Amino acid sequence: MAAINTKSIRNVVLLGHGGSGKTSIAEAALYLTKATDRLGKTTAGNTVCDYDPEEIKRGFSLNLSVAPVMWNDIKINFLDTPGFFDFAGEADAAVRVADAAIIALDGKAGVEVGAELGWDKAQDAGIPAAFFVNKCDDPDADFDKVFDELHEKFGTAVCPVLVPVKDGKNVTFLNLIKRVAYTFDDKGARKEAEFTSAQESIAEKYTDTLNEALAQTSEELLEQYFDTMEITQEQAIEALHTGLIDGSIVPVFSGCATNLWGINFLLETIADSFPRPTAKKVEQVIDGDDYKEMAIDAEGECAIFVFKTIADSFGKMSLFKVMSGTLTNDLTLTNNTTGAQEKMAHIYTLRGKKQTEVDALACGDIGMISKLTNTNTNDTLSASTEFEYKKIEFAHPYMTMAITPAAKGDEDKISTGITKILEEDPTLLYENNAETKQMTISGMGDMQLDIVVSKLKSRFGTSVVLDTPKIAYRETIKGTSDVEGKHKKQSGGSGQYGHVKMRFSHGEEEGLTFTQSVVGGTVPKNFYPAVEKGLLEAMTKGVLAGYPVVNLAADLYDGSYHPVDSNEISFKLAARLAYKEGLPKAKPILLEPVGSLKVTVPDSLVGDVIGDLNKRRGRVLGMNPCDKAGYQVVEADVPKAEMTDYTIALRAMSQGRGKYDFIVDRYEEVPAAVAQKVIAEAKVEDDE
Repeated sequence: MAAINTKSIRNVVLLGHGGSGKTSIAEAALYLTKATDRLGKTTAGNTVCDYDPEEIKRGFSLNLSVAPVMWNDIKINFLDTPGFFDFAGEADAAVRVADAAIIALDGKAGVEVGAELGWDKAQDAGIPAAFFVNKCDDPDADFDKVFDELHEKFGTAVCPVLVPVKDGKNVTFLNLIKRVAYTFDDKGARKEAEFTSAQESIAEKYTDTLNEALAQTSEELLEQYFDTMEITQEQAIEALHTGLIDGSIVPVFSGCATNLWGINFLLETIADSFPRPTAKKVEQVIDGDDYKEMAIDAEGECAIFVFKTIADSFGKMSLFKVMSGTLTNDLTLTNNTTGAQEKMAHIYTLRGKKQTEVDALACGDIGMISKLTNTNTNDTLSASTEFEYKKIEFAHPYMTMAITPAAKGDEDKISTGITKILEEDPTLLYENNAETKQMTISGMGDMQLDIVVSKLKSRFGTSVVLDTPKIAYRETIKGTSDVEGKHKKQSGGSGQYGHVKMRFSHGEEEGLTFTQSVVGGTVPKNFYPAVEKGLLEAMTKGVLAGYPVVNLAADLYDGSYHPVDSNEISFKLAARLAYKEGLPKAKPILLEPVGSLKVTVPDSLVGDVIGDLNKRRGRVLGMNPCDKAGYQVVEADVPKAEMTDYTIALRAMSQGRGKYDFIVDRYEEVPAAVAQKVIAEAKVEDDE
């Protein structure tokens, strides 16, 4: 491939709801630009972007994929992303390095949740966005309805550029700027014609909306439009370009990717009007707890940002964007995150899974380097200056499942495999829980965790089972007790004798508060540590359901000893006997982890969320307005035991619009009815 300079690069992320046709748009662009010799289809499992075996098997995207194409000497790097909510981290990574977004819509389904979330991601990233109304070949597709939805939801900046007109099975597309009609043959070739009178009347309906949006791009154009109510073709093209760059225009295109309709016009507009990587002029870099701006210098020192890692049994590949300067294969860069030196010996561009080695990549371009052992997603590498680019903020995973090997002895395989998978996907969290003695995997949803299971089997040859994780309950006492423990054993030779009298009560400290008020040396001081050790060992298992005991105060106030038979083990065992005797008499209770929950949902769903939280034993503390218009933040305290399926439940309630944060910050007493059930289940487990 010929050397590409920064001015000739366009980085465009494809966003939208699952099934809206993002991968098909990329595939159509690849085919029309002759980057591929056949038009792949997601249903056939032969697209360039969906090359992972899991994607082929399931028929939809799971990972972000890069699909570069050349159009009129402009390199367009399409970043294809999954539309399903479980894989939102892939879209977050792609948006971080994109310079513009195209949000795909199903012409029949209209503005779905995935489109709204895609719009939010683009707005948060500060990149311009455009909409592509796809599947206009569907008899039930309704562009008028979809456009009205877009206009209502996203404002007057949304303006039509390419409008479909149906005549039976035939579809003509009206270019409102150039005032010509397009028809397409089965190979995507475009034929132009002047508007018919019928098409002219349809175009007029949308032209006012277009011109009103275009006029907002400059004071001069706005003044002219108010005076004459007209905008020339040249002015419209310039206004579209200006508005796209600064985000004041949100154009709406239309077509059918699988039929190649409208794709060449989309490519033309991207090449002519979408921003180049230097358009925003600055990048954000970390400055303590905040950020500061750093100028993008295409001719300056080389720096790259790693936005995606692909790891398998053969090694790992680091996908990056050249943020400054030019990357060449003779450079050695410093990882400013880890401090490691990394050689840039082999640089590649990716098209799906196809790798093409290159000698250099200009500022703004996207590439891949393999075998960077000390480099991970979100790392910044540069030639000399120490700084870090703003990192991708991945959502915290709350869907947690226990993971166990299907065959004994596979624990090491699981750990190795999951470590590799975690390198690929920062929205996964793996933990070996010391309290419950379970390995757990947390993700964004059940589908993502199911993919982890499949990858462990296909890539690393180990089968695992997912199950509901145990809750780390604890036990304590509310009352007091006064008991004694005596250990006496005589079986020939030296015997064992230990005798303690103790008072148990609730302690202020989380662990054991051990005191001694022995008078007269009835228990020698050298046995005090043995008594304390016996209690600490006993506290690992409570008297109700076998959970660890916390906040226990124990006072050793009396006892007795034998000058020959008493030893440390005897007093340790005596203390344990006192513990077993004393705790059941001191009003033992079960404690459960409780967390602070903040749920962000549309105003209309607040009632549903509160009702659901009440069923989960939650205490609703109040509501606060959200930064996002039309949304509220519901705050509540909820037991962790009631949150195991909340990710799925909230997604179902809100159609994916809701999100939440949950932090376990304390333990509280379990209600009696619930405690009885937990205790009964623990006893059954012990019997097994």
